[in-house]
Amino acid sequence: MITLEEENLLLDRILAGDKQAYARLVDRYKNFAFTIAMKVLDNRPEAEEAAQDAFIKAFHYLKNFNRQARFSTWLYRITFNTAISYKRKHKLVFQSVEKTIIPQADLAEQELEQSDKLQFVHQAMQSLNEADRLALQLFYLNELSLEEVAGITAQNVNTVKVRVHRARQRLAEELKRILKQEVITL
Repeated sequence: MITLEEENLLLDRILAGDKQAYARLVDRYKNFAFTIAMKVLDNRPEAEEAAQDAFIKAFHYLKNFNRQARFSTWLYRITFNTAISYKRKHKLVFQSVEKTIIPQADLAEQELEQSDKLQFVHQAMQSLNEADRLALQLFYLNELSLEEVAGITAQNVNTVKVRVHRARQRLAEELKRILKQEVITL
């Protein structure tokens, strides 16, 4: 630990242009500055950069340092403010791998899930008779009205309504059976 008197002598030498004296000051407080930045940023590369920037700012404004407080206190404020600025400015640039969300992975997972659903629905549809399968395809997949389905199948609208309802129930039962088997095979 350097005394207040030694610190003031060092600061006087720095202000007189002694760059080696500033290197000594940086060496003395580099761990201190890094620790402060790391606590704010929780990211090693970003904390190192913020600590370096804090030392550059401290050197640049050293002539304004009034010495009523210790240099370490002044450096603490500069480092803390610099780290906060980094946190605001680089919020999405530096992230740990564990915290990173990859939209493509989420999208791929959704596509895979959608593909699985379609596969199971297709499999269940194959178990229905031709008339039920046609009624469901026209009504749900082609989004035709009950009247349009009745016209295509040459059936009464009420008959189509009942057929679609019952076919949907049979499809749901078949899906339950298929999915139950799928869970058992896992």
